[in-house]
Amino acid sequence: MQRAKIISRNVIILSLVSLFNDASSEMLIPVMPLYLKSIGFGIVLIGVLEGFAEAAAGLSKGYFGSLSDNTGRRLPFVQLGYLLSNISKTAIAAFAIPLWVFFARFGDKLGKGIRTGARDAILSDEATPETKATVFGFNKALDTLGAVIGPLSALIYLHYYPENYRMLFLIAFVPGLIAVAITLLVKEKRKPVAVNQPKTKFFDFINYWKNSPPIYKKLVIGLLAFTLFNSSDIFLLLKIKEAGYSDSAVLIMYIFYNMVFALFSFPVGRIADKISKKTVFIMGLFMFVLVYAGMAYANAEWMFFTLFFIYGIYAACTDGVAKAWITNVCEKEKTATAVGTYTAFQSIATLIASSMAGIIWFSLGAPVIFLASAIVVLGVAVYVGRIREV
Repeated sequence: MQRAKIISRNVIILSLVSLFNDASSEMLIPVMPLYLKSIGFGIVLIGVLEGFAEAAAGLSKGYFGSLSDNTGRRLPFVQLGYLLSNISKTAIAAFAIPLWVFFARFGDKLGKGIRTGARDAILSDEATPETKATVFGFNKALDTLGAVIGPLSALIYLHYYPENYRMLFLIAFVPGLIAVAITLLVKEKRKPVAVNQPKTKFFDFINYWKNSPPIYKKLVIGLLAFTLFNSSDIFLLLKIKEAGYSDSAVLIMYIFYNMVFALFSFPVGRIADKISKKTVFIMGLFMFVLVYAGMAYANAEWMFFTLFFIYGIYAACTDGVAKAWITNVCEKEKTATAVGTYTAFQSIATLIASSMAGIIWFSLGAPVIFLASAIVVLGVAVYVGRIREV
C-alpha cells in the first residue's frame, strides 16, 4: 500500500489542527502556574482548579463520544471542541477573578472532552486495521511537534518580556484560531443512525462498558492499571528541579522529550502495524520501567537527558498504538464511544495517580514513587502480553 493511501487528506488536516492547537496550549503550560499565582491563586487553589478541570474533561469524553456515535456525526464535535478550548484559554487572561478563571479553565478542558472521541473516530475511519497505528502515529507526531513549538515560543517570549503573561495568552490565541479554521477543511463521512435512536444520557458510556466486547474490557483494564501508576510528567520534571537545575533547564528537558516523542511517533506506528501493536506497546512499557527505575537514582545532567530520550520513545510506543489497538477491538459503529469511555476512565485514573504520587513524594520521597511504579508496570506488561491481539 502506498503512503498516500495510508495518510489521507483528512488525516493530514486533523494532524495540522493538532499541531497548531498543541502549539497554542503548550505555549501556556509553562506560564499557567506563574500567571495564576500572580493573580492570587495559592498552591491549594491551583490544585483544586486543575483537578476540577481534569475531572470535567474526563467525564465529558465518555458522554460526547456516545453522543457522536448516536447522532452519526463527528465533525461538529471536533469543531465545537477546538473552538471552545481556544476561546476559553484566552478568556483566562481577560479578568483576574478566581471564579472567572475557574469557568474558563473548565471550558478549556470541556472542549477537549467534546472533541476527543469524535476526532479519534474520524482518524480510525480513515484507516484499515492494518494501518491504524501508522495513522495515529502520524497524528501524534504533528501533535507533539506543536508541544515543541509552543514551549520554545514561550521561552523566547519570556526572555524578552519576563512576567508579561497576559500578552502571551493573546499570542497563543493565534495558532489556536488557525487550528479552528483548519477544521473547516475536514470532509465528514456521515454515518447512518437508527430511526428511533434513544436519547443519549451523560453516563451512557458506563453502560457501554458493561456491554462491550470482552477483549476491549481486558485491554482497557490493562491500560488503566498502567495509568494508575503513571503519574503526571510534572513529577519527572520536579525530580530534575529537586536535583538542583534551573527552571530553564527543566523546560529545555521537557522540549527535548517532546522532540524525541514527535520524531519517533510516525515510524514507530508503522513498525507496530507491520509487526504487532501488542509487541510495540509492551516494548514501550519496558522502556517506562527503565526510565522510572533510573529516575529514582538519577542526579547528573547526562542521566536525565538519556532517560528523557528513552521516555520519548516510550511515549511513541504507547500513545498512538494504544488508541489504534482499542479501535481495532471495538465495534466500528461504536468507535467514538469506545475511545471516549477509555479516555474518560483514563482521566480519572490519571487524577488518582497524580494525587497518590504527590502524597507519596511528600511522605516517603521521590525514589519510592518511581521504584513502585516501575515494579507495578512490569506486572502490567505481563498482563498485556496475555491479551490476544486482533
